[in-house]
Amino acid sequence: MTTVRDSFRDAYDAVLQEWPGPVAATELSTPYGLTWVNSTGPANAPPLVLLPGGRATSTVWGACAAGLGRNHRVHAVDLMGDPGLSAPAGGRRMRSVADLVAWLDAVLDGLDRSTGPAGPVELAGHSYGAWIAAHYAVHAPRRLRRLVLLDPTQVFAGFRPGYVLRALPMLARPTPRRIRTFLTWESGGAFEGAAPEGAVHEGAGHRGGVREGGGLDVAWLRLQEASAGFPAVRPVTGPRPDTARLDGTGVPVLALFAGRARCHDAVRVARAAAAALPGALVDVVPGASHHTLPLTAADEITRLMTSRPGSRPADGPS
Repeated sequence: MTTVRDSFRDAYDAVLQEWPGPVAATELSTPYGLTWVNSTGPANAPPLVLLPGGRATSTVWGACAAGLGRNHRVHAVDLMGDPGLSAPAGGRRMRSVADLVAWLDAVLDGLDRSTGPAGPVELAGHSYGAWIAAHYAVHAPRRLRRLVLLDPTQVFAGFRPGYVLRALPMLARPTPRRIRTFLTWESGGAFEGAAPEGAVHEGAGHRGGVREGGGLDVAWLRLQEASAGFPAVRPVTGPRPDTARLDGTGVPVLALFAGRARCHDAVRVARAAAAALPGALVDVVPGASHHTLPLTAADEITRLMTSRPGSRPADGPS
């Protein structure tokens, strides 16, 4: 069992309790340690694997799971070495893109063993998770029915310098206050007026980190603040995915960008994505910020993913 600070685990469970139930938790063995996966939706439905952004944890997908879990078996993954319940192996760290794709190969193998062979999966990632997903699509296109990139970073463009400068204090020495301050700035004030750090979440009428009416839930912010005490592991970084190779894989791609993202210019990057991947479906979600996209734009994400299926048959190309 993964060892984390009690405050982090309490905050994690509080957000997970707001997911549409039931939620099945699975630990999958990989060469890099045990990977924690939260799954929901009909057991025999097509599999959809979700990779969160950095430090967001798999719980960020609760609001999306409410809609996507109607017609998919949703598998939300805690990234190895990131805040969450995945437990890295003591003697082997992921250090390269090759390690990341080998890890994700092992995760998909583990899902096949635990649920039965389901053929190619839909793979969706947000932010850093989208960067991982894009690299994986180049590596193993036969394993994917579709690739969904939600406000991907370091795929079609780099970060705005101002965003990096704002993020540096939080990344260098995360504290609850620094995390809150950064997320409030990036989200355009979505966290203003939330309960102070350390507050206990109470009440009902929430959906996976979002209050009814669209405001962000205290439980979600409490989890982000609790991640400040999580042991720091340097994330794997590297080059941008080869979009020319990605375009040649034949994997259908849906790329959605947050209209109010501060990490990049969403319209400009969407144009770059459309130019790099002429066959992709590319759209901008107005009003959404980068870090809160899976929370506040879940209904729009679900609508676009279900109204624009774009997936190839389950057997995929040979």
